[in-house]
Amino acid sequence: MIEPQVVDHIGRHWGWVALRGVVAILFGLMALFMPAITLSALVLVWGAFALVDGVLALIAGVRIRDKGKPLWALIVVGVLGVAAGIVTFLWPGLTALFLLYIIAIWALVAGLFQVIAAIRFRKEIRNEWLLALSGVVSILFGGMLIMQPGAGALALVWVIGIYAVFFGILLLVFSLRLKQHRLP
Repeated sequence: MIEPQVVDHIGRHWGWVALRGVVAILFGLMALFMPAITLSALVLVWGAFALVDGVLALIAGVRIRDKGKPLWALIVVGVLGVAAGIVTFLWPGLTALFLLYIIAIWALVAGLFQVIAAIRFRKEIRNEWLLALSGVVSILFGGMLIMQPGAGALALVWVIGIYAVFFGILLLVFSLRLKQHRLP
């Protein structure tokens, strides 16, 4: 059983769940109405992140010393990040497929943990099924992406958009239910 203080704490922070829902809805609408830009932006943003992260890991690997020697694990991570960033900009189509798999795995894992959270809160919070349903939607979405990656990148962006809007609406409704669980 979850203590009332924990439920109250969750209820007091309902706004963060609502913000997640709003951001998901906005992203989903952007994906639906600007699919080509969304796919290109996703790939390029990920490529820029990998490149910057790789450079920073290289710097840290050289500066952080282990018994006077560079930290080789970070140097390897840095080289891999720089390489991934370069590959992203040279072959964005390949990167889009790779990014699709990352999104699929993220949706599966996030969905699983949302279902677990809903089960844990089932006796403490009304309408926890909304959180569970958003988790199931995430799991189904991730599974679909893994099973049919060749369905076409733009079509998948539309699916991502529909998923994000639906997911966002569920989180927004759930957040409003959470708001009711604040202690007076």
